[in-house]
Amino acid sequence: MNDLRLEGTQSTPYIAADARAGTIEMRGDSYPENSFELFSPVLQWIETWLRDTQRPLAVNLHLLYLNTSSVKAMMDIFDMLEDAHREGREVAVNWYYDEQNERVAELAEEFKEDCSFPFMIASQVE
Repeated sequence: MNDLRLEGTQSTPYIAADARAGTIEMRGDSYPENSFELFSPVLQWIETWLRDTQRPLAVNLHLLYLNTSSVKAMMDIFDMLEDAHREGREVAVNWYYDEQNERVAELAEEFKEDCSFPFMIASQVE
């Protein structure tokens, strides 16, 4: 299983999937012109991870802003994690937010309501 690394830009988050650690990290803003293009490799990586390993997977988010299409992509990711969790897989989301940005915390809470897997929301300490 290969790692995945997508360098961030002004409008896209830094994304790193580490196969050895069993983690995906996303940092920054997410308002890409084409969210399908941005998130397709991430969705494929998660699908491969869940198919080819039995190890835990943690998604660590440090997202500052998400546009509507990025929210849809995150819903797709969380749906995959929810399906895996229902099949007995160990998955988790850790969403860190800036205390000055309550909207992101509210968005994370909305996502958490629809998930039965461990979903931690915490203010980011830097």
